[in-house]
Amino acid sequence: MAKGRIVKALSGFYYVQVGSDIYQCRGRGLFRKQKVTPLVGDLVEIDIQEDMEGYVKKIEGRTNELVRPPIANIDQAIIVTSAKEPEFNALLLDRFLVLIESNHIDPLIVFSKMDLVDPSTEAKINNYKKIYEEIGYQVLLSSSKQQELVENIIPFIKDRTSVIAGQSGVGKSTLLNALKPGLQLETNEISESLGRGKHTTRHVELMAMHGGYVADTPGFSSLEFTTIEAVELPDCFPEMVARKDQCKFRGCLHHKEPKCAVKQAVDENIIALKRYEHYLQFLEEIQNRKPRY
Repeated sequence: MAKGRIVKALSGFYYVQVGSDIYQCRGRGLFRKQKVTPLVGDLVEIDIQEDMEGYVKKIEGRTNELVRPPIANIDQAIIVTSAKEPEFNALLLDRFLVLIESNHIDPLIVFSKMDLVDPSTEAKINNYKKIYEEIGYQVLLSSSKQQELVENIIPFIKDRTSVIAGQSGVGKSTLLNALKPGLQLETNEISESLGRGKHTTRHVELMAMHGGYVADTPGFSSLEFTTIEAVELPDCFPEMVARKDQCKFRGCLHHKEPKCAVKQAVDENIIALKRYEHYLQFLEEIQNRKPRY
């Protein structure tokens, strides 16, 4: 028996890394009976057979799991958001951040394509950078020098399992190729008619690099809040979490309630108005969601 991590799942096989070796394993029928599917990122115990093969015998408890992409035990999401081509979309970035916070994953925000922006867009991005840093998020700006960005990201990868997230066309595959030269992931040009790129990655795989693991898949292909309840949404905004104990009512949704510390912070420009507006938009979306049976 040996302990390892599933780094790839393909055609019914699970590829488990134990030290520097990778074993091709099958899952036990027991998992099917329990309706448990081993996921990439799972910490597992395997029964090693000959010819670098084996069986997954046990799956350790997960800290989190994503449905799309199907992956477990993610420590960090590197959210790549482009400053231009496609245009920066603050609402979309906040949507990613809510999904990441709801899964208890640390976000790292990367603004790509900063070399393409004009001075007014650069000022706007720098203003957003300040807003997110004041909340407590780590933010990196990419210059035209890809190597400089890579060197800035490497310390965040060490000892962590990361997924790269972001809308199509923002440069996720380009970043991965730069992080691991020789990878040669397929990158697609922006479709000008759509203003967005096409999905280029197929299956989920964790790649060892720079002392950590990075998934080569687009994170969060579904951006709907299907599993977040209205009462949980405020906990996905760190600046609201910091003030919720000062609200008059426990379980305050920071919307129509009186004596709300969050609304007061918005009025005093302590919480960014844009973030609060996005919060209200997400709250309405969740409250109007059709019940699922």
